[in-house]
Amino acid sequence: MTDPLPAAKVHEDRILPGLVYGLYIFGAMSMLITVIIGLVIAYANRATAGPRMDTHYRFLIQTFWKTIWWFLIGVVVGLAGLVMTITLILSPIGIPLMIIGWGGATLVGVWFYIRCAAGLIYLAQDEAYPRPDAWLI
Repeated sequence: MTDPLPAAKVHEDRILPGLVYGLYIFGAMSMLITVIIGLVIAYANRATAGPRMDTHYRFLIQTFWKTIWWFLIGVVVGLAGLVMTITLILSPIGIPLMIIGWGGATLVGVWFYIRCAAGLIYLAQDEAYPRPDAWLI
């Protein structure tokens, strides 16, 4: 009996996921509109993508929503700290809340770029993203 040959990778289109990664990276630095365009492209192509590129689209969609929610939480906490600081005149609670909120929003931005870079590396190697639903990388 002969051993079956290992399955060869089926060629999948890597251009659109690469475009979405590029729109995310460019949009986070300049205008948020390109990030939203990238999100629309990811949603539109997820259904027709092959199994490897589907993981990238899922990863990109998850990255967008996780970034938005954590960034908004950071901004709300930072604004609450700012209001407390202004109204209570250098409140001992307000300043730490501002630091936590704005620092958290900044860390979310760094996390966003790291996730996009990791996704681009897997895409360049023509590999599926191994953990598209993971919280970290």
